[in-house]
Amino acid sequence: MAGVHFSFDNFEQLMKLNIGIADRLDENRAESFTLLYCDFSEIDDEVVQNSLEVTLRSSDSIVNHESDYFFVLPYTDKYGAETVKTMFDDFFAKYLNAFLLSYPVDGETPKEIFENMQDSVSTFFKKDLHCLDRFTRDY
Repeated sequence: MAGVHFSFDNFEQLMKLNIGIADRLDENRAESFTLLYCDFSEIDDEVVQNSLEVTLRSSDSIVNHESDYFFVLPYTDKYGAETVKTMFDDFFAKYLNAFLLSYPVDGETPKEIFENMQDSVSTFFKKDLHCLDRFTRDY
């Protein structure tokens, strides 16, 4: 198992792809996929890589900017994403700062989802996800 790792530069395109697939295949517009954010700043990179190998499905996508990790979990609602988050907590034997948002409930576009993620992480964890600024600015 293990998810597929994408470049952070391709994050917006990855979100557009997942939205397109969800719109095409999910007629009832339920929680088509969930974006899970995890802060792995206090964990060694090698241990993080090992956790990804045992925790994620081959259909899951991984994008990271330094120690900020984002997981696109297709056909996974918030309950399922919370299970993945708990698996990471158990793997590291510590509670991680994490937040999750689902499409389309928490945003209809990548920009809306990224803005909501920035606002939520800032509010709940007092951490700014400036790495997402490039996807939320209007030019």
